[in-house]
Amino acid sequence: MIKIEKLHKSYPIGKDSLHVLKGLDLHIKEGEFVSIMGKSGCGKSTLLYILSTMDTEYEGNILLNNEVISGQTSEQLSYIRNKHIGFVFQFHYLLADFTVLENIMLPAKKLGEKSLEEIEQDAYEKLKLLKIEHLALKKASQVSGGEKQRVAIARALINNPSIIMGDEPTGNLDSSNADNVFTIFRELCDKENMSLLIVTHDEDFAKRTDRIIMMEDGRIVS
Repeated sequence: MIKIEKLHKSYPIGKDSLHVLKGLDLHIKEGEFVSIMGKSGCGKSTLLYILSTMDTEYEGNILLNNEVISGQTSEQLSYIRNKHIGFVFQFHYLLADFTVLENIMLPAKKLGEKSLEEIEQDAYEKLKLLKIEHLALKKASQVSGGEKQRVAIARALINNPSIIMGDEPTGNLDSSNADNVFTIFRELCDKENMSLLIVTHDEDFAKRTDRIIMMEDGRIVS
């Protein structure tokens, strides 16, 4: 699903540079649920943003579905990101004045591969999958925090991506809602054969994934 080879990332600091990622090699298989852990500043979020194509300033190779995506144009990467990668942030980033349904439809409308009617039907299917179809016509500002994160997951799923990536997706949730999100991810992996790559500080969450990648000082240590 994803393969990275000799990945390096540095940030310029005056005449010097800060070496954040130091020659990483990594392989995520199809249908695998993987968590990334490590202390703050170890490079795990930087790695995730590079893999999601939102950061393109790095050295090394990245393959997604056996296709090299390193060095592609911003337009090509935008299509790859929208089509093949679903991203769930710690904060949901929903548009407050849009309905839940409208928020979920946005990435599919941007991709432009289906009619508006087809996109709306797909959005309702994702709502049903996450058991929140009753919220479809509510404004995003009118639903609870746990519900907002479910909406964000539905939005990430709307284009049927190859992989879901998450940066602390349970970080702002209480333990009950965090457990609900984990259950959703687990079912996506087991029933839909979807790959998941999740950065988390939550040890209980990580221990229930298929594999934990531990990072330290810009390197994968286990």
